[in-house]
Amino acid sequence: MSGRLTVVGLGPGDDRFLTPEAREALASAEALYGYGPYLDRVPMREGQARNPSGNRVEGNRAQAALAHAAEGAHVAMVSGGDPGVFAMAAAVCGEIEDGPEAWRALDLRILPGVTAMLAVAARAGAPLGHDFCAISLSDNLKPWDLIERRLDAAATGGFVIAFYNPISTARPWQLGQAFERLGRHLAPETPVVFGRAVGRADEAVTVTTLDKAAETPADMATLIIVGSPETRVIARDGQPPLVYTPRMAATVSA
Repeated sequence: MSGRLTVVGLGPGDDRFLTPEAREALASAEALYGYGPYLDRVPMREGQARNPSGNRVEGNRAQAALAHAAEGAHVAMVSGGDPGVFAMAAAVCGEIEDGPEAWRALDLRILPGVTAMLAVAARAGAPLGHDFCAISLSDNLKPWDLIERRLDAAATGGFVIAFYNPISTARPWQLGQAFERLGRHLAPETPVVFGRAVGRADEAVTVTTLDKAAETPADMATLIIVGSPETRVIARDGQPPLVYTPRMAATVSA
């Protein structure tokens, strides 16, 4: 029997965001691996082994799942959102590159999911309607000066920016620094969208401006979208504002 490892994106919230392909892969797997809170979102199934682990052991988690699959098992690795966006697919690929030949012979499948920036953008309107980029504000795996250079490049290039991993107890200052950095290039009234736990029961979406963004609470369950000079906000009586970036944008000068 040949082994298989399927890396599954759970989407941003509850079961309605899970694709049919991902649901089938989870149901058919003999064993599940993943960050504990993500595994908790997958229904329990009789005879299916579950292997939760912590938030900062992606490499070890990938190694364990690959080794299990190499024994001939059908294994699923769960990941929040889309597994290829700041998530487990890259960790699995990295371990395959550095690991034994048997891991390269495995049947590897990576199933997409709804990533947080798409879920938040849909709640707000269409802020990603023109060119955009995604930046993780975590400096655990890259230096802060590199993040600063990317913030400068994205802002001066006219990109809408989605912030993943914006702030945590261990990283309390980076988000404020990022807003200050963007303020050197963008107008104070630039729209900023905070989407917390979108797709879950405690979902909250806040629309503010860059000059006030540092006053808005955020945590690791928050995805932040910073608009470009073209991004607009439409006020609506009795309805949340619509944030969108027109598909035809003006030329941005350096």
